[in-house]
Amino acid sequence: MARMKFICDAERCIECNGCVTACKNEHEVPWGVNRRRVVTINDGLVGQEKSISVACMHCSDAPCMAVCPVDCFYRTDEGVVLHDKDICIGCGYCSYACPFGAPQFPSNGTFGLRGKMDKCTFCAGGPEENGSKAEFEKYGRNRLAEGKLPACAEMCSTKALLGGDGDVIADIFRARVLRRGKGSEVWGWGTAYGKSHNPEAKAPPVEKKS
Repeated sequence: MARMKFICDAERCIECNGCVTACKNEHEVPWGVNRRRVVTINDGLVGQEKSISVACMHCSDAPCMAVCPVDCFYRTDEGVVLHDKDICIGCGYCSYACPFGAPQFPSNGTFGLRGKMDKCTFCAGGPEENGSKAEFEKYGRNRLAEGKLPACAEMCSTKALLGGDGDVIADIFRARVLRRGKGSEVWGWGTAYGKSHNPEAKAPPVEKKS
């Protein structure tokens, strides 16, 4: 049985937010909730910016599951961490425990009232019948049941965001890293797409220490 995982390649991400838009459109995510977001460090510093698409990473040892007082979280046979909104009491413990900030709460509720938690489902729906109206209204579209991959990964224009069988995407990422090389070879266009895509690119001279 495949274990579903996400990997985001920071060397390919161009901060287009296509994954964010695809997720909201596919699942009709409520106002104030972002199941996926793009985080950029060193924003505005030329040559130092790095962006990464972040959502629920469907951890093998998920801290949200450990702290939930009502056990609304469960893990599918494919390793996807889901939750039951009918059980959730909106306590917010999961949001404090998650290192990725995945659990979200609607912003249109009364002050002090969190409402039902919402998060990335890896496009795997919820506990309701696959493809049912109730499942879509609570959790969005169940693409995995349709034999498809998450919409965010499918829509990534540079294929920075990969989603699917953990072993397969790990092999893809490993191959990319090997092609990039190390030291002065890791820079610019060749870093993201390999030298074959830009044969005229040359590595900058390495400054020798006196």
